[in-house]
Amino acid sequence: MLITFYDSYRILQKVYGEGAYLKQAMTETDIDESNRSAVTKICYGVLERDIFLSDRISRLCSKNPKLPVRILLKIAIYNITFLGKAVYAVTDATVELCNKLGKKGVSGFVNAVLRGYAAAEFPQPADTVKSLSLKYDYPCFAVRDLLSNYGAERAESIMAAEGEKTCLRFPQNGREYLKNKNIEYINTPYENVFFVPRFRRNADYDKGIYTFQSIGSVAVAEAVGCGRNLFDACAAPGGKSVLLSMTFENVVSQEIHPHRVQLIREYAARMGRDNITVVNGDATVFIKEYENAFDAVLCDVPCSGMGVLKTNPDIKLNKTEETVEKLNQIQFEILQNCSRYVSAGGLLVYSTCSFLSSENDGVAGRFLTRNKAFTSEIISLKIPYETTDFGVQILPDISFGAGFYISAMRRVK
Repeated sequence: MLITFYDSYRILQKVYGEGAYLKQAMTETDIDESNRSAVTKICYGVLERDIFLSDRISRLCSKNPKLPVRILLKIAIYNITFLGKAVYAVTDATVELCNKLGKKGVSGFVNAVLRGYAAAEFPQPADTVKSLSLKYDYPCFAVRDLLSNYGAERAESIMAAEGEKTCLRFPQNGREYLKNKNIEYINTPYENVFFVPRFRRNADYDKGIYTFQSIGSVAVAEAVGCGRNLFDACAAPGGKSVLLSMTFENVVSQEIHPHRVQLIREYAARMGRDNITVVNGDATVFIKEYENAFDAVLCDVPCSGMGVLKTNPDIKLNKTEETVEKLNQIQFEILQNCSRYVSAGGLLVYSTCSFLSSENDGVAGRFLTRNKAFTSEIISLKIPYETTDFGVQILPDISFGAGFYISAMRRVK
């Protein structure tokens, strides 16, 4: 247990302390393969239940402990509450880990908190939003948004839905590949796209025989369709660009961060796509040579990620109403700027992996109100969705665990 807790701590320290993405932190942390499954379960579990665990710590401690101690307590409380581990065993291992990390001075405090946790009672909050936030581990502002737009019963259905299963996309012959390898799979509405439970990546990934791509991402590409020239703003890591390069003659993929520009290039090279031009740039800054140059523009903008929380639980860390408001302005600026790249009769597609109304219909509606050269276009998808005022909403409880928003706007002038 000690080694498992130690490896989990090292990974979570990178996530909480350094702002690393969980998948990145797990890849970059050297842990024993025999221990990987248990460590993965703990790291994902702690982040999935971060709101609950933070609440419990706040009720047990008179003041907020320092970050290393909070991480240790979260690991311990998660193991006691959700993995059913014995209190004494978890407490002993956590205290021993304190000593191993050179934090002997807080070991007595950690011991007392964990033993107190075992005996404590935690009354359910009277406030509905707070209660649902703790139950499903969604931030309160997201819970309020869901309640406002869908009502209590449907909001709970959305929050209770499982996250999207591992999804593989093949350029061709996917079913034949899976059958020949005796790999269990589940069909999706899309050709050569399959849910593959318990799949472990092999060497064929590096050969470009398949790639990982969420079904929500595939649906966004479906909405964009086909044509000659496509501009994909905010394109990293490149999944949509690569998929759309099969239906467009030429794709220009833009990304603001240089290291993520390289991710797109590597993705395209791995999948054998040579009709993608990758550029480093800010999607809010106008590029004169791109004006009216594309018959389709995709703005898959930075967002809160609330629609994919179950598969990317670290997304919610440090997300507040204020950070979402700032995102809304950036989202609008990207859409406004990139709309200038759409040729007459062309299509502008705006998408997020969120269900928050402010960054979905809120941004699309604001854009359409201010830009009379564009009109809302009807979207039809192969996966289940719900129609909104200015687009469609893919929701976890009806759409295979995915939560995406898509708005399509045609330039008519």
